[in-house]
Amino acid sequence: VTAIKETLDKSNIGLLKIGDTVNLERAMKLGDRLDGHIVQGHVDQIATCIDVKSALGSWMFSFEYDPSLNNITIEKGSITINGVSLTVVNSKPNEFSVAIIPYTYDNTNFSSFKIGTVVNLEFDVIGKYVSKLLSLNRA
Repeated sequence: VTAIKETLDKSNIGLLKIGDTVNLERAMKLGDRLDGHIVQGHVDQIATCIDVKSALGSWMFSFEYDPSLNNITIEKGSITINGVSLTVVNSKPNEFSVAIIPYTYDNTNFSSFKIGTVVNLEFDVIGKYVSKLLSLNRA
């Protein structure tokens, strides 16, 4: 793998160590039915895990991110954390939570997350366009 400056600036790749687990999610094939999350496989910025709670066999993970980059989350919107497409709950201006089911916990690196873990985020592509259009209208 070759990491360019853009990747190093926007992702947690510089924090990874030999033996760390990473998630790889296959992209949708062109022509497949569009269903669920609208993400592209890019990293927009990083976030820090600020809370982990067990909830009746599942887990609730909360993350905080820098809002100055104009990325947004909305309730029931899409977010990708370390390449895993998820649904946002408890959306706030600079933080959000996701609910993780046992399958996702067991088959991704969510099982290694603790408070302070730095993760990669990709925000919903439609939300990114809306945010950009609103910022252009304010200028």
